[in-house]
Amino acid sequence: MKKWGQNFVVDAGTVRRIARMSAVGPGDRVVEVGPGLGSLTLALLETGADVTAVEIDPVLAAALPGTVAERAPEHSARLDVIQADALHVAELPSAPRALVANLPYNVSVPVILHFLETFPSLERVLVMVQAEVGARLAAPPGSRTYGIPSAKAAWYCSVRHAGNVGRAVFWPVPRVDSSLVLMERRDPPVTTASRVEVFAVIDAAFAQRRKALRGALAGVAGSPARAESALRDAGIEPLTRGEQLAVGDFARVAESLASGRLGT
Repeated sequence: MKKWGQNFVVDAGTVRRIARMSAVGPGDRVVEVGPGLGSLTLALLETGADVTAVEIDPVLAAALPGTVAERAPEHSARLDVIQADALHVAELPSAPRALVANLPYNVSVPVILHFLETFPSLERVLVMVQAEVGARLAAPPGSRTYGIPSAKAAWYCSVRHAGNVGRAVFWPVPRVDSSLVLMERRDPPVTTASRVEVFAVIDAAFAQRRKALRGALAGVAGSPARAESALRDAGIEPLTRGEQLAVGDFARVAESLASGRLGT
């Protein structure tokens, strides 16, 4: 399924490990993105959880109910399959508590952020992603890999690396290493700025990574002078770079920009 960028997990031990780490059980509603051949789906159903599988590939989506009916018929009633692009899913049969998935590498960050924004019921996210993507999601401020995915994920969740996954558990075998990332929902920073406003500041801050914030934020602020004023109002030195700021710092800058109290 090269068209969709899919590498399927074919090792039973790996999918059971992920299911255990997800901490879901009877009565929990889980959404799985990209179930593929159904190995992780079966492991999640074994926990007693109800699973909604979102699969973009119409052939795989059509085959999944039959796979579960053949291999674990006692679990079939707890599976719903939605054939759709996960980035466009706005409704699910019921509010999910957890997102558990082996995500295609090319859409992993957008999918995670979309589901966290669209489904506030999500308390926990456990995803298998390309190791480089996992490092970016879990990176703290000031680290070499900290960037847009790190800051935006931190708006919603505490994020940590939860383990490595060898290439041999996939078919076809990928050319990159994979890792597990665990994200646990928390309240966003307290701010009068909207999420959209905060994310716009994050995007601008990292558009040119090595540029000081006074210049990097000039576009969203309207001028370098207004950017400097907003930064100082937020208690941030204007020559600081974006990789030094935590999500709460970005929220304070966005709030200053949106407040209308800045000079020109």
